[in-house]
Amino acid sequence: MERLQKVIAHAGIASRRKAEEMILEGRVKVNGNVVKELGRKVTSSDQVEVDGVKIEGEEPVYFLFYKPRGVISSVEDDKGRKVVTDFFRKVEQRIYPVGRLDYDTSGLLLLTNDGEFANWLMHPSNEIDKVYVAKVKGIPSREKLISLARGVMLEDGKTAPAKTKLLNVDKRKDTAIVEITIHEGRNRQVRRMFEAIGHPVLKLKREKYGFLTLNGLRTGEIRELTHHEVKQLRVLAMKKS
Repeated sequence: MERLQKVIAHAGIASRRKAEEMILEGRVKVNGNVVKELGRKVTSSDQVEVDGVKIEGEEPVYFLFYKPRGVISSVEDDKGRKVVTDFFRKVEQRIYPVGRLDYDTSGLLLLTNDGEFANWLMHPSNEIDKVYVAKVKGIPSREKLISLARGVMLEDGKTAPAKTKLLNVDKRKDTAIVEITIHEGRNRQVRRMFEAIGHPVLKLKREKYGFLTLNGLRTGEIRELTHHEVKQLRVLAMKKS
């Protein structure tokens, strides 16, 4: 289910803010009934009309994007910074990211116009593994990596158990490369986890999302997911829920 204003926006009728105004003005109907509540949610089987014209749903599309550093995981930015949808100028559908990667984090990001699919993947019960490679300051001890694996306490609660692997150390520069696998999606979670053990992240990249990888892509490049991959993601989330 998706909020009514979001459905209107995704159909290309108006921006989400303008869609909210239309709802409040009584210009929107759901299954023949005028709706003026912004919290109303609808499904793909509901018939939505704006000014008497039925909304035709867009064909769902699914993309894998190798997000560069210095790009916002959003469809717009009030500060005029580059956003992920700037790389999708030729895509007619109104797509948006599934979750987000920090401004300074690169790597694998999914984008779609399928709201139910996106919400399903992001739901906390669907514990899909996400693999990151972090360059950190200092060289974490075995004990500190074990603490990450067991979960560390952050200001918003203890993290779920993670998997960690020390990939490389540079004693001269006093840095290390660590692979970490998590399934949660808290804000800046990986960076905060390493800060909690005293090893701030210098560089961060998401390399895997479930079974998906960046293989064959360079930074800033895009590919469309296959029907089989989309089906696999649904199955993977179902197994985890």
